[in-house]
Amino acid sequence: MNHEEQKVEAMEQVEAQPVEPTDVDSEVTAEQSRIAELEAQLEAAQQAAADERERAVRAVAEMENLRRRAAQDVEKAHKFALEKFAAELLPVLDNLERAIELADKENETLKPMIEGVELTLKAMQGGVAKFGLVALDPQNQPFDPNAHQAMSMVENAELAPNTVIAVMQKGYELNGRVIRPAMVMVSKAPA
Repeated sequence: MNHEEQKVEAMEQVEAQPVEPTDVDSEVTAEQSRIAELEAQLEAAQQAAADERERAVRAVAEMENLRRRAAQDVEKAHKFALEKFAAELLPVLDNLERAIELADKENETLKPMIEGVELTLKAMQGGVAKFGLVALDPQNQPFDPNAHQAMSMVENAELAPNTVIAVMQKGYELNGRVIRPAMVMVSKAPA
């Protein structure tokens, strides 16, 4: 048998022998399964961290919204705390205006009293204006259903339709909020 034939025979014997797993192969397989297990744990931990981060961001946003709403509520409470009190003062203002309007200004004996009522009205108007109470006198302005209450409609060819012709009772707003709409007469187009 020559040298070549011996090599071929030896190779055939090696190929014919069953391959038994060695300790190295089992260690590699164990390491691969451990790596896979650790990667799965890492992925689960990263997902849990992302979930917790998202919950924390939402909690911070919710707290900011709560803080902003509370600040708005406090601001509104300060702004409109006088609403009921101001509404109670409106008839007094109306009566002082009516007293001046109906007073006999030609009567010399009544002039000091009329002047006192006018001064009282001006002082009261100035006092309530400091706290944001403003009169709405919409004469010759377009009708606004948010600030005016139409009591009647009158045909008028001279004015545009839905224009305030007369103010029967002034309206008032407190810090931009209407607390009493103005009672008005509104124009409409002739039939």
